Amino acid sequence: MTDPAPRPRLSPDPGALDRAAFVARYGGVYEDSPWIASAAHDAGLPPDAADPDRLAAAMEAVVARAPEAARLALLRAHPDLAGRLARAGGLTAASAAEQAGAGLDHCTAEEFAAFTALNDRYRARFGIPFIIAVRGMDRAAILAAFRTRVAHAPEVEIATALDQVHRIARLRLHALAAAA
Repeated sequence: MTDPAPRPRLSPDPGALDRAAFVARYGGVYEDSPWIASAAHDAGLPPDAADPDRLAAAMEAVVARAPEAARLALLRAHPDLAGRLARAGGLTAASAAEQAGAGLDHCTAEEFAAFTALNDRYRARFGIPFIIAVRGMDRAAILAAFRTRVAHAPEVEIATALDQVHRIARLRLHALAAAA
C-alpha cells in the first residue's frame, strides 16, 4: 500500500514569518480585513500553521473573539455579487477571480437585474452584502441560494454570512497552498 500524496502546505511556513511578512502574505485571506491576520499572528500561530486548515482555524478563532462591530465590518467589507463594483473592475483580485469562476462576469441582462434587485433587498434587510462561497456554483445556483437566504431571520443570516466568509478564507488558504 502506498502512502497518500502529501497535502499541499503553505509556503513559506507561516510560523517562520514575522508579523509584517505574515500580514503581507495572509492579510487578504479575509476580504479587506488584514486585522484578522495581524491578530492571529499576535495571538501566536498554532503548531503546524503551514497546514491551511490549522491556519484557517486560528484565523476563524480571531473572528469569533472579535466584538460584534468588528464582525459586521468584516461582512460589510465584501462586495456585492455581480454588483456595480464588479462591473467597474473594483474587486480585489481574489473576489474577481472567484466571481468570474462562477460566471458572474457573464450575466445576462435578466440575471444582472435579478442580482441587483436581490442585492438591494438583502442590504436593506440585513445591512450587509450577500456573501456566499461561489466556488463550484453557477449563476442559477447562486441566485437560488440568494432568494432563499433573503427570507432568513436576521440572526440566522448573519451567522450564515460569517460561515460563508470562513469558507471563502479556507478556500483561499488552500489555493495559496496549492500554488506554493
